[in-house]
Amino acid sequence: MAEKASSEDEFQDALSDPNPPIEKLSTTTSESDKLIDDIVKRNSDLRLDDDGAGAVSAKEDSDNSDVNDDTKDDKNELLQPDGELTIEELVALEKDLSPEALEANKEKADKLKLQGNELFKNDDALRAVEAYTEALNICPSTNSKERAVLFANRAAAKMKLSSVKSAIDDCTKAIELYPEYVRALLRRAKLYEQDDRLDEALADYKRVYEIDPGQREAREAQVRLPPLINARNEKLKTEMMSSLKDLGNMILKPFGLSTANFQMQQDPNSGSYSINFNQNNS
Repeated sequence: MAEKASSEDEFQDALSDPNPPIEKLSTTTSESDKLIDDIVKRNSDLRLDDDGAGAVSAKEDSDNSDVNDDTKDDKNELLQPDGELTIEELVALEKDLSPEALEANKEKADKLKLQGNELFKNDDALRAVEAYTEALNICPSTNSKERAVLFANRAAAKMKLSSVKSAIDDCTKAIELYPEYVRALLRRAKLYEQDDRLDEALADYKRVYEIDPGQREAREAQVRLPPLINARNEKLKTEMMSSLKDLGNMILKPFGLSTANFQMQQDPNSGSYSINFNQNNS
C-alpha cells in the first residue's frame, strides 16, 4: 500500500529519481552557471498578481514591510512572478536550435529546477517560483514530463504563498502534459478543496484512485467528500427555494394570493413536481 510521501519528498517530483540531489549553483564554476545566475537575477524582483495587474519591485515591497497583517493577507494572491513563454513562443525560439543546443537548454533547466528546490527548502517560495519560471522558458518543448514537473513544483511553491488560483492553473498545465501525474492531481485536489470546489476535488481524487488504488488520501476523500457535497447542495436548494418563495409572494400579493395557496408535491417515481392550488390558504 502506498503511503503519503513526506512533504520534502513529495515536493521534489523527480520522475526518474525520487530524491534528486539538491545543489547550489556556483557563480564562478562555468560559463553556463553564470548564465543561469544572470537569468534568475533579471527576474528576481518580479511580483505579478493573478490578474496580471503589474509588477512590484523588491524595494517597494521593503518600503511596505510595516503594513499590518490584514493588508499582508490581502496581498497573498499578488505574489505571482509568472511570465513563462507560451508553448508557441518556445517552439518558435527552438526552431533554429541544434540538438546539442536543445540538450544544453535541458541541462540548464534541470539546474534551475534544483535551485528552485533549494529555495523552496529554505522557505524562499517567491524566488523558487522565479527559478521554475526561468526553467520553463528554456526547457525544450518536447520534454513534456520535465515541464510537467516544473509546473507542479511551481504550484507547490505558490501554495506556500497562498496563491490558490494560480497554483491550480499550474497543476492543470502539469496534468495536461502528463495526464497520469498522481502528485499533480493530488495537489490540485487539495487546492480545489481549499477553494471550496468540492466536486472538482472529488473528481481528481477519483482519478488518482484509478491510477493508483493504493493512495490512502484518494480513498479517504471518496468517503469524506460526498456527504459534504450533498450537505452543500441541500443548503443551496433550501436557499434557492426561499428566494423563489419571496419572489412568488411579491408577484402574487397584488392578487390577494401568496405562495401558501400553492402546494408542491413530488412524484416518488419520476421525481418531478406537480403544483396544486388551494384558495383557502390565502
